[in-house]
Amino acid sequence: MASRVRVKVLFFGMLKDIAGSGGDEVELAEGATLGAVFDQYAARLPALERQRSSILLARNHEFGAAQTPLADGDEVAFLPPVSGGSGPYTEEIADPAGHFFALTREPIDTRAIAGRLQRGEDGAVVVFEGVVRNNTRGRATEYLDYECYEPMAVKMMAEIGRQIAAGLAIGRIGMVHRLGRMEVGEASVVIVATAPHREAAFQAAMEGIDRLKKSVPIWKKEHFADGEAWVEGEWDESLRNR
Repeated sequence: MASRVRVKVLFFGMLKDIAGSGGDEVELAEGATLGAVFDQYAARLPALERQRSSILLARNHEFGAAQTPLADGDEVAFLPPVSGGSGPYTEEIADPAGHFFALTREPIDTRAIAGRLQRGEDGAVVVFEGVVRNNTRGRATEYLDYECYEPMAVKMMAEIGRQIAAGLAIGRIGMVHRLGRMEVGEASVVIVATAPHREAAFQAAMEGIDRLKKSVPIWKKEHFADGEAWVEGEWDESLRNR
């Protein structure tokens, strides 16, 4: 009898609504690939098939291609376009160089993050806060809900932050994203960059939020008085070639 492998499959954002749940398990023939898993679900979920071109696949918290092989016990994730522990953080990475990346379900303490990153030689601390606004294209927003693939999201945040730090004359960088329900005026994401001089700090903060919004698996659902909708975005194209 041919060997079989069993994998866990996770759905996020709008794909969770399409699948009717956030997760499933499936048994496949030995040698099956990420693409084979997607094909199996797409065959019985037409709405998923229609999203094929915009969905990225991941295996064990790493982006993968359709031909990526699977082993028994692997965790597979279907990721729609992004709209992205102990104490206050559900996941965190404190980098040896002093950078900090985390997810939280509590209000973000921006002052504490900046204080954690700032050094005596820094002449600039630039803070970007993304806050919940009260409307989208004139449609009144009541509140937002954010969800993400947490272990993978914090790893991607750290990868982005380290790349920015390696390419710019900054001291440290921090990224913290909040999950769950957020009211109008609350901060959903904070980017902090410290540097000896302001130009590099501003550039790092801007690049940080721009890349986070297209590369980190975090999804946003907007709730209105007359309905709700997942916010559609797009992936950074470089992720498809990993």
